[in-house]
Amino acid sequence: MTASPESATPAAAAAPVRRRGVLAAYFALTKPRVIELLLVTTIPAMFLAERGIPSPWLVLVTLVGGAMSAGSANALNCVADSDIDAVMHRTKKRPLVNYEVPKRHALTFGLVLGALSFLVLWLGANLLAAVLATSAILFYVLIYTLVLKRRTAQNIVWGGAAGCMPVVVGWAAVTGTVEWPALVMFGVVFLWTPPHFWSLAMKYRDDYARAGVPMLPVVATARQVSARILAYSWATVGCTLLLVPATSWIYIGFAVLAGAAFLVVAQRLHGAVRSGAGYNPMTLFHLSNSYLALIFVAIAVDAAVGLPAVV
Repeated sequence: MTASPESATPAAAAAPVRRRGVLAAYFALTKPRVIELLLVTTIPAMFLAERGIPSPWLVLVTLVGGAMSAGSANALNCVADSDIDAVMHRTKKRPLVNYEVPKRHALTFGLVLGALSFLVLWLGANLLAAVLATSAILFYVLIYTLVLKRRTAQNIVWGGAAGCMPVVVGWAAVTGTVEWPALVMFGVVFLWTPPHFWSLAMKYRDDYARAGVPMLPVVATARQVSARILAYSWATVGCTLLLVPATSWIYIGFAVLAGAAFLVVAQRLHGAVRSGAGYNPMTLFHLSNSYLALIFVAIAVDAAVGLPAVV
């Protein structure tokens, strides 16, 4: 019988702690690399909402509260998915799998982080930003992790909505409202998430199959997956252009060039799959990170420069 974190012997539990350290283990629960990507989208949303450079204090508060919110969701996800993480090579070094943090402590840690994120955003920004961030935690944990992830191949499509919330939180922190550019940026991240994650899932298909998680590459052919990746890639690039009325030629130029590069790589992946040639889906995965970052950096630069909108 597999030992649980609570039933592990002190020696077994202590060894990994010495290897990584208690604070580092708790930090790892928050999945900091995921948080980095979320924060990359928050700051540009604030710049566009301000139509310039927002208050540095407000940016700091929003980033801190947003990081706590994302960290809370990720820690709670680790608790709920500890059984899956234990059988996947990609996740087998996570703290709960190696008994570095007791599951009940990780649960408490995630809940406390979530409560603190609400207070930080409410007191430092406004109530709307705090409510939106908390709703993202609830959606990610209760809807994606506990319901969608293990039951449907559309899990990442709808579950990815939680990862879109930072742009809306950033906009709300500045304006106290949610306006159409925030919804367009939400749409960009929403449509970008499937090609980003499915390319990763193609690489780790056997991992997800072993864990019994019906990610699309597990239940569909590689050709079907690459076709959907290409379709969502086109939709993502098209959605970025909906921001044209709120931006200048600076953003438009970046969006067109970056979008073209993104589509070329997505098309190459689909072409390689169709022809039966060797392919590496991680090329698209890594490029997708750079693509999203570049799009949102362009939003921030465009807003900071303050040129008149093209339309």
